Amino acid sequence: MSRIEEMIRELCPNGVTSQKLIDVCTVQYGYPFDARLFTDNDAFMPIIRIRDVKSAKASTYYSGEILPSYIITKGDILVGMDGNFNLEKWQDRDGLLNQRVCKISSKDTNIVSNGFLYHILAPIFKNIEGEIKGGTVKHLSAARINKILLPVPPLAIQNEIVNILDKFTELEAELEAELEAELEARRKQYEYYRNKLLNFSEFTPPQEGEVKWLAINKIATLKAGKSIAASEIEQFVTITQKYPCFGGNGIRGYVACYNRDGEYPVIGRQGALCGNVCFAKSKFYATEHAVVVECHEGIVPRYMYFVLVNANLNQYKTEGAQPGLSVEKLNRIILPIPPMDEQQRIVAILDKFEALVNDISEGLPAEIAARRQQYEYYRDKLLGFGRVVSG
Repeated sequence: MSRIEEMIRELCPNGVTSQKLIDVCTVQYGYPFDARLFTDNDAFMPIIRIRDVKSAKASTYYSGEILPSYIITKGDILVGMDGNFNLEKWQDRDGLLNQRVCKISSKDTNIVSNGFLYHILAPIFKNIEGEIKGGTVKHLSAARINKILLPVPPLAIQNEIVNILDKFTELEAELEAELEAELEARRKQYEYYRNKLLNFSEFTPPQEGEVKWLAINKIATLKAGKSIAASEIEQFVTITQKYPCFGGNGIRGYVACYNRDGEYPVIGRQGALCGNVCFAKSKFYATEHAVVVECHEGIVPRYMYFVLVNANLNQYKTEGAQPGLSVEKLNRIILPIPPMDEQQRIVAILDKFEALVNDISEGLPAEIAARRQQYEYYRDKLLGFGRVVSG
């Protein structure tokens, strides 16, 4: 901080000048690509939707015509214009900029660097998010972006700030990598115990009360859901669209209606994550690309979830441009079924492991989040210029 303060006193003794964001930056807004051409097939070009900004990775692809002027490349600064106004650098392969996502870049890097933009814009957009009132999904308008005043210190100060924050983020990345490695070790530990608990011998004839090996259609009824228009699916929970919607790759978003109520394993049967298994609770919507597993009497739904995860259903998919799993093929898969009290014992153990791995509110994921908060603290200190004057 003392070095930055010294540079400010030397290079801008009258204060750091500010300029309108649109005067020093180019803001490119996304195109309304046809949602009917969205696909889970990663053979096509990524389509960058709001849900992809935070992770900076693609989750959906576009099978239609490519518009070159909307192609985004690695390192581009993106902002989600609905919900949480997330800002990140794109880290995936080239993709298409969809509507309600914008790209921000410097018009002249001799005036403002893209590195400086990346560090300073995130808190600015978070402040805007906090200023917008209302209980539904928040929307960022072009008019609001046009009003943004951006502190623009001399390039030497920008570069010094970027150097400091980049080094901090590099250290943060190293620490996060260590934590991620530990988290991955916990996942492997969880998988080890899951495999061990569910590794019943298929070749030992079952005695009374022991494990039986049965086809899925003998222990459950599989039912695919119903299609729903992409326009009816919101990325975030709203007052009206509050029910999770399960598709081929897990939860697609939230909708205003539900077609299931209860606790069920749900299998994704089409798309890049074909064969994934989720566990749905209470009211939810299942699309035609999701198969709901209705367990018969004597089968604990949560046990069914764990045994399906362990079965690696992806190995049964059909190959091709659009990988898929048919209900007919799923019905023929053989699974181990122990007595109900043993099912419940296994569930109790595995639930503890899964909570440790997945619960973002505690354990390693929370520690990873704390590293991000440390970076944000130092970023705000460095970018908290004492006096800003109009340019």
